[in-house]
Amino acid sequence: MLLAKTLRSSTFRLALIAIAAFGLIVAAIMAYVYFGTLAYVESRLGSAGDRDGFTGTIELAMVAVAVLLLVLAGLAAVLVTRRTVGRIEEINATSRAIMLSGLDRRIPLRGSHDEWDRVAENLNQMLDRIETLMGEVKQVSDNVAHDLRTPLTRMRGRLEKAYHTPRNSEADATLIGDTIADLDAVLGMFASITRISEIETRARRSAFRALDLAEIAGEVVELYDAAAEQVATRLSLGGDREVAITGDRDLLFDAVANLVDNAIKHGRKGGQVTVTCRSADGGAMITIADDGPGIPAEARDHVFKRFYRLEQSRYTPGNGLGLSLVAAVARLHGAEIALHDNAPGLTVQLRFPPPAQPGTQLA
Repeated sequence: MLLAKTLRSSTFRLALIAIAAFGLIVAAIMAYVYFGTLAYVESRLGSAGDRDGFTGTIELAMVAVAVLLLVLAGLAAVLVTRRTVGRIEEINATSRAIMLSGLDRRIPLRGSHDEWDRVAENLNQMLDRIETLMGEVKQVSDNVAHDLRTPLTRMRGRLEKAYHTPRNSEADATLIGDTIADLDAVLGMFASITRISEIETRARRSAFRALDLAEIAGEVVELYDAAAEQVATRLSLGGDREVAITGDRDLLFDAVANLVDNAIKHGRKGGQVTVTCRSADGGAMITIADDGPGIPAEARDHVFKRFYRLEQSRYTPGNGLGLSLVAAVARLHGAEIALHDNAPGLTVQLRFPPPAQPGTQLA
């Protein structure tokens, strides 16, 4: 692979051109010396002075060849090195500009499509990715600040009110309870962030084992059946009775639970939420469908980002971390996650690869 790339490189082509030009010139000189010497010897063979002249001619030719070799080699080295150093300096100049002014600068391309242009394209793509990530970090920071400000402001207001009013055991108990609830919400947010980070670092792959995805989905449906009844939503489970999968049971349970919880909360009151598990192409697939307002197509690429919420005012309950956790669990298990229009509503589909140990007994 490395040899093939070397043979295709523009630097190698330049070196070949320089060597070929040098070889042609040297060959021409040697041919001139050879044929000239041959004619000279044939016309004046036998004279000592002629032999000295012949020796001088050969010596002069060798010196000329050596000097020409040095000149051409130096010229070729300067040309090739100048081109290489010039491209490196372009990259260095852009790097210095980025360090001074920000990530909006990019390395210029010459349109030659050589290895230097490919390096510049890769670096520009890396800069695009870094700029995107930095933008997401800023957005997450803004969202965290907004989501923390509301409960902290409420807690401070309650405490300040209690500080300036006479003590009352019943009112104090209510204040303490509300404050604890707000603190639990804040701690829950940080716990979710920590857990997502843990999942994304693949720290929990040691807990992978053979599982039945349909059994996990059934436990989730049973857990959320009462919550669905409170909003008159019909929650049902369908599909295959056994669906083999290899993974972390707790994480898969949390991911499915988050999807079902979202479907119940955002689905139509009095509507229906359907959970379906099937074996597909040697792997497993679970689908959660509701009949709510759904998610606009332009927002489907963003809903799995941390703290992203369709409701931009951020005054409704929630912190925008549920789908981020689902996405992290999906990546850990090598699963593909897709959102589709359910007309009306939304269908979330998780497609898992074949189990690592198909012969292992299901847990």
